[in-house]
Amino acid sequence: MASPFDPAGLLAEPAPGDNAPALSVSELSGALKRSVEDAFGHVRVRGEISGWKRHGSGHCYLTLKDDRACIDGVVWKGQAATMRFRPEDGMEVIATGRLTTYPGRSKYQIVIDRMEIAGAGALMALLDQRRRMLAAEGLFAEERKRALPFLPRVIGVVTSPTGAVIRDILHRLRDRCPTHVLVWPVAVQGEAAAGQVARAVAGFDGIAPGGAVPRPDLLIVARGGGSIEDLWAFNEEIVVRAIADCRIPVISAVGHETDTTLADFAADRRAPTPTAAAEIAVPVRAELVQAVQDLSARTGRCVRRYRERADERLAATARRLPSPDMLLAPQRQRLDDLGDRLPRALGRRLAVARGDLAHAAGALRPSLLRQRVDRAGERLRAVRFSDALVRRPIADRTTHVGQVARLLEQLDPNRPLARGYVKVERRPGGAVLTSAESARAAGLLTLHFADGAVDARVEKAGGAPYPKTRASQPTLFE
Repeated sequence: MASPFDPAGLLAEPAPGDNAPALSVSELSGALKRSVEDAFGHVRVRGEISGWKRHGSGHCYLTLKDDRACIDGVVWKGQAATMRFRPEDGMEVIATGRLTTYPGRSKYQIVIDRMEIAGAGALMALLDQRRRMLAAEGLFAEERKRALPFLPRVIGVVTSPTGAVIRDILHRLRDRCPTHVLVWPVAVQGEAAAGQVARAVAGFDGIAPGGAVPRPDLLIVARGGGSIEDLWAFNEEIVVRAIADCRIPVISAVGHETDTTLADFAADRRAPTPTAAAEIAVPVRAELVQAVQDLSARTGRCVRRYRERADERLAATARRLPSPDMLLAPQRQRLDDLGDRLPRALGRRLAVARGDLAHAAGALRPSLLRQRVDRAGERLRAVRFSDALVRRPIADRTTHVGQVARLLEQLDPNRPLARGYVKVERRPGGAVLTSAESARAAGLLTLHFADGAVDARVEKAGGAPYPKTRASQPTLFE
């Protein structure tokens, strides 16, 4: 029925017998929220992750989908920290949680409390996909792998400090060849494990040689056995890249012999077990000592064998040589012959010397010596020394010296003083003045006469006098 205030019948009015009152949007959204949460308080959903994003607050947002539908999901910060693997887009998972609504957008979503990978098949597919991607980048290439040091002085171990793995490694190293070991403690399972392992490998690689902490020559990344989920941290891309970029040779010893992770492909050497990694890292000390002893014994045997063969060659050569008597017999015979000839040769040489002496003695008569002495005396007396030859140069030099002395006397600057001239010098300073202008400028002067010096002061005509220095000084007026 039309109202007098609404003749067109546009206003909503309750009809007789109507029991459905109008609800507000908030009331309807709240009712829907309560209905959904009551009906789906605990659900498990299987689907593929899409749009995975970790917000700055720590909460994670994603979408679970299959081939026909999708549902939004959220993982609060507390539950995200407890996940044992890192979710990625394309990963098939089973999410456990509860459904709720988000009134602000009229959407429903699942609040995830726990997330698991949907079976080993999906996990292996993800692992194979990641392996192919990293292999395409060349991280697993054989040419990147380096040879391990034969006898490392320092070994770095990245593993859990509380497990049996580190005890097995240390025990095996101690039995085989004791060496210095540095342990970087990390978590080997859970969401934080991958980051800690990557930082440990990079930290060992960043140690500078020669510092307070020795730089390892070899790294061992180790963990005990477990399921593929337990070992998943060593399949993370961050760990694989850290091992591939490490400049120190790395041995991967993750899991048991049948377990294989991507870290094994990136490492320079894979060990089936942590104990086997210790065996690969160092040789057996006792075997090295035995090898050195064997080499020493072989060297001794070689030296003895060489000496024996040298003795044999020497004996064979000696047998081919003639006897000493045969070699020395001609020389002995020649010596005897020379011994017999020597007395005769000396007698003949003595006779010749006596003849030469007699011949020379005849030429050494005293009269001949006296004649030679007389001739030498005559030559000596023929030489006469004239003193004129000495006196003439002396006289010439004396005359020259006198001339120079007279010239110096004439050039003496103080000689004119005896004739009444005066030498004027500036005071202080002692510079000789040669003009009236310079004397006026100096003011204080020293006058040098033939018999002494007098200090003087110059006054300008009509001008103020200079300050007096001594009462006895004379004054000159211009």
